Amino acid sequence: MRSKLVFLVLPFVFLMLGSEALMAQTDRIEGLWYNAEKTAKIQVYKAKDDKFYGKIVWLQEPNRDGKPKLDIYNSDESKRNQPEMGLLVLKGFKKDGDILYDDGTVYDPKNGKTYSCKVTYKTDHLDIRGYVGISLLGRTTTWTKAE
Repeated sequence: MRSKLVFLVLPFVFLMLGSEALMAQTDRIEGLWYNAEKTAKIQVYKAKDDKFYGKIVWLQEPNRDGKPKLDIYNSDESKRNQPEMGLLVLKGFKKDGDILYDDGTVYDPKNGKTYSCKVTYKTDHLDIRGYVGISLLGRTTTWTKAE
């Protein structure tokens, strides 16, 4: 009797585990990425609004003069006291096809400017294209997968 019960219950256990695995699936760009210089790691994630965001979760040099680095170049003076750690650098991307993420912005803490942006997923890296106006007037940097 006990073995019959196991065979009846076992398929339900696999079904439950399988559905959790499906719900836990992530998009290709989700995860940790090094910036082009490998001085920061950015956690890319999908938010409840079904858009993608990226925040700094690791800095090679997290401190300046013994204190956490601040966003000192931000064009908005009221934000210059916020730490670089945890800073949102990618905002509001919508998935457009299999490899393109568009309609978002990228923030560059090195100069305090925000640019229109599109992200293209490649097998082992992301092409981050920041631009002003149209995509032709911009620059592409490459982020590599981090652990």
